[in-house]
Amino acid sequence: MEAIYLDHAATSPMAKGVVEAMIPVYEGIIGNASSVHSFGRKARQQLDASRQALAASIGANEKELIFTSGGTEADNMALVGVAEASQDKGNHIITSVQEHHATLHTAEKLEKQGFRVTYLPVNEKGLVSIQDLEEVLTDDTILVSIMYVNNETGVIQPVAEIGELLKNHQAYFHTDAVQAYGLIDINVHEQNIDLLTATAHKIGGPKGIGFLYANEKVSMSPIQFGGEQERKRRPGTENIPAAVGFELASNIVLETKAARNQQYQKYKQILTDTFTEAGIDFAINGEPGKTVSTIINISFPGTNVEALLANFDLSGVAASSGSACTAGSIEPSHVLSAMYGPDNPVTTNSIRFSFGLANTEDNVKEAADRIASIVKRLTS
Repeated sequence: MEAIYLDHAATSPMAKGVVEAMIPVYEGIIGNASSVHSFGRKARQQLDASRQALAASIGANEKELIFTSGGTEADNMALVGVAEASQDKGNHIITSVQEHHATLHTAEKLEKQGFRVTYLPVNEKGLVSIQDLEEVLTDDTILVSIMYVNNETGVIQPVAEIGELLKNHQAYFHTDAVQAYGLIDINVHEQNIDLLTATAHKIGGPKGIGFLYANEKVSMSPIQFGGEQERKRRPGTENIPAAVGFELASNIVLETKAARNQQYQKYKQILTDTFTEAGIDFAINGEPGKTVSTIINISFPGTNVEALLANFDLSGVAASSGSACTAGSIEPSHVLSAMYGPDNPVTTNSIRFSFGLANTEDNVKEAADRIASIVKRLTS
């Protein structure tokens, strides 16, 4: 039985050629990019080339790109770094109730340190309201952090509108674009984005590297201490092989973006058509027309996440959920709770399916058949 991977929003397989591109860097570039000798200069040259390419992919310049260990560190740097550097301007931060925990838990830490945090609600479509944001924005607001694409539902937030609203406000605008990067056209200057998070392993690159874009005007305190790497913003010897892998993965997804989006939309259609033909009860969470092509979140009435995921896994299908499953208990998805209310059954019967490099039309159809069979059995 073929194992079928429908969990690319969690992490993705390495894109073709990425590992091969990294091997000669591991073997041939042995210097530290901070060293002044020829070995160090060779390392610096490669690091600078990767930084320049990744910065260009979002319309930034290389001085504005900080390499990190991934999306979580980048989110932490954006929130904590800006908050600590901007205390003389205010102590109010705005985010939303459906952010990734890398943002939410950081916001909670800042609250304990005396910062005031407003958590914007979302509607049943999973969208933040610009009007709600405008109403809570004050002269004391120093940072607004709203994710570009929700990692559970795939819903695209009104990032350009938020950027326009904040254009003449002192508050910096940060967006976690981990699920958007490589799928949506991003230009940080045109969209008035001050800080942006991305990571390599969601787009076919290596795990353990990401970046934080920080506009040159942004004041940000370091959250780690040591050397003076990354223009004194993030200490530690840079991971040059991973930077090269990230650069190549980025190039691949940008060159194939239109074709991949079209293909992934087809996978969504195959999945839902198969469920409809099988006669099972299901509903899509979030407005389908406002989601990225890679993610679809589906509710299966009369089931529960724990049983679904266990049976999917036994049948060779990998998917996931926002619900935290432990032995004998399920903690409802905080994203779906925000959309539908904490007591709605949707919060504990919904599964996220996410597409990517490991998929074909044939294996998506096969997975859909297996899933439909399981749902029928569990609801009979």
